[in-house]
Amino acid sequence: MPYRPLRLPPGVDLRGELERLAQADPEFCGFIVSGIGSLERPVLRFADQARGVVLAGPQEVITLAGSVSRDGAHLHLVVADAEGHTLGGHLCHGSRVRTTMEILLLCPEGWQLGRERDAATGHLELTISPSRPRHPPLPGSPG
Repeated sequence: MPYRPLRLPPGVDLRGELERLAQADPEFCGFIVSGIGSLERPVLRFADQARGVVLAGPQEVITLAGSVSRDGAHLHLVVADAEGHTLGGHLCHGSRVRTTMEILLLCPEGWQLGRERDAATGHLELTISPSRPRHPPLPGSPG
């Protein structure tokens, strides 16, 4: 399974940039296994809430985890303020990188990730399906 290291610079909308990269490159889909850095004024949506809340910044990113596909992202974020108080929730658009974001994305070879509305939950949920091989077999080789 190929890993893709990534660094996002100051000023970039964290969620927006990850979704943009996934839309531009069909192989940029997968699971964020590590994400650290800092955000200016992160926007988090807490459990069972309709809207996000802007947190006073700056905030250190303790962890970023989730999935990214061409159809969108589902990202969870835990941040700490200057006194070490932590909050976590769904990462919303508008969360701008302060100094850096260092991310490791696991792109599962042989699988395509997407998002579709689930009748049971009403939310866009992860879909997983086999994908075509990235490199076609050579003539005369099996499979």
